[in-house]
Amino acid sequence: MTERLTRTDIIGLARPALDAHTLGLTSLANLLADCGLRCVLADVRVCAALDTPGEPASMERIGGWIREHGITALGFSYRLDPEDGLRLATLLVAGLRASRLLAGQGGPVRRLYVAGLPRTCARIRERLPEVAATFEGDETPAETLERLGVETAAIPRDLAAGARYDEDRLAFGQALIRRGGHLAVAPPERPPYPEYGTRRDTLLARLASAQRHDLPPLMRAHAGPFLPDRREAVALFLEWARDLARSGHLDVLSIGTSQLSQSDFGSDWGDRPNGGGVPLNTPEEYAAVWAAARPMLVRTYAGTRDLVALARLYEERLNMAWHALSLWWFCQLDGRGPYTVRENLGQQVETLRLIAAAGKPYEPNVAHHFAFRGADDVTALVAAVLAARTARACGIRTLILQVMLNTPRATWGVQDLAKARACLALVRELEGPGFRAILQPRGGLDFFSPAPDKAKAQLAAVTALMDDIEPRDPRSPPLIHVVSYSEGYQLADPPVINESIQITRHALAEYRRLRRKGDIDDMAGHPDVTLRTATLVAEARTVLQAIDAAIPGVTSPYGLYQALAMGFLPVPYLWQCREEFAEAVRWQTRLHRGGVELVDERGAPVPAAQRGLRVQMRRQGKDG
Repeated sequence: MTERLTRTDIIGLARPALDAHTLGLTSLANLLADCGLRCVLADVRVCAALDTPGEPASMERIGGWIREHGITALGFSYRLDPEDGLRLATLLVAGLRASRLLAGQGGPVRRLYVAGLPRTCARIRERLPEVAATFEGDETPAETLERLGVETAAIPRDLAAGARYDEDRLAFGQALIRRGGHLAVAPPERPPYPEYGTRRDTLLARLASAQRHDLPPLMRAHAGPFLPDRREAVALFLEWARDLARSGHLDVLSIGTSQLSQSDFGSDWGDRPNGGGVPLNTPEEYAAVWAAARPMLVRTYAGTRDLVALARLYEERLNMAWHALSLWWFCQLDGRGPYTVRENLGQQVETLRLIAAAGKPYEPNVAHHFAFRGADDVTALVAAVLAARTARACGIRTLILQVMLNTPRATWGVQDLAKARACLALVRELEGPGFRAILQPRGGLDFFSPAPDKAKAQLAAVTALMDDIEPRDPRSPPLIHVVSYSEGYQLADPPVINESIQITRHALAEYRRLRRKGDIDDMAGHPDVTLRTATLVAEARTVLQAIDAAIPGVTSPYGLYQALAMGFLPVPYLWQCREEFAEAVRWQTRLHRGGVELVDERGAPVPAAQRGLRVQMRRQGKDG
């Protein structure tokens, strides 16, 4: 299996259902489409079969999918446990061989790829000669295409050349890590105020104190160990919380809970796998985390079942720094929860009202979930604005505007800046005496390399990108979600979290020093960013106007459902509920010049005004 890919090939991309991460595959599908290659993403049934590829019924389903779609190159991704990754890949290759699906046996599959953790990939290269290439997650787009065997002539010139702004930021990060100055960064001295570290402490009080004393941005990070024994995992996490509190680098601890904690809190889990994360299962355990974490602020993932009851519990036991909800997501739509989309939206809106009554901020985890599934940049912005409008309608007074950069990972930095600035502009239009937005940028989920030094440099580079969102405002960003540099290869423990914060703070200070000296480009008035920002704002407004005209009361659960069901929010790489949301799935997108745009059947861009017209015409066709 050494031939190069051509435009006659059909590439199948698949993952086990247990691995909920879809971003890498959808990003790759976009990249390959930009090269004129056709991809087929495995459906829910095939993903479930890949949980157990050693079973004959599972292999029959996988083989049927391959033959039905004429797949000639197969990519398999699993980024959880390295041993499980090797086991599943080995079983899959054996099943393909036993089913005579490999090209050497007269079958259709002539190239086989595996994406996984570094240890998985290293052992696969040693043991499975049938695998043509492995991917650890830190490859550039050009490297990815070369390793896949895409013909050089098919690779877009812009993509192959790369973007200078991104290269410059990465070089800045590499130099910063080589010098090692971040290791000397001490925790900031945060002067206490009367409520500091008590049950009456709040995010707004902490932010006001930081700005009053000209301190660095508040740092928020996820933590959550994974161990097979539930009680051992909880005990270890309490020790982590105490360690992080003592070190003083972290301001806001986000508990990375098990999926079972989110979906089946308080029940007997038996031997069900939790999919990663700390398995908290009693109110007393949450209270113990709050006590161990003081004086840090604490928050956790929302529930996927009984959302209102869990939000109330979090208020009582954690004094939640702020809540985060995903509106359309974390339900049957992405396989992360039991509710239908309609049921989920009803629960989410009811939970928003509880959050508003508690006077707490709310973070919509919305825009990047659309981007994970192939949505264009305008759709991500429209979803963010709809989430902000819904929050305001429910009485939320403070919105934490999370902006996930590097999503998809092939996004160019200049495009990221334009998207972030457009999102800020659109959401800030909603501000008034009873509503404000607080920017919280973060790195992308699949952005970081599994090689530690490269990942550290990437963290410094994305910190520079964060600072370029509003380079004229020394108080922006006021809050940073630090994605630990080990994201690409292992769970972050307290030493990794602390060093990640040190890198972030040192990169921020050093980048600002270089800007003052004139040693880096001033991105405040960059013409490409300015033009792209204006275009995104205008197109998002056009789509929002079309939604408002078609759906009265769009911030209601029914209205939000209709915005997706009618096709105003394209998600071409949606894995679940594709029939229910056929109008959202039928759109096409492509990665173009570092951004994602909506295109028609011929690959031509679809202007925002045409989006509304097409939705209307499709509805009329159905009604007729």
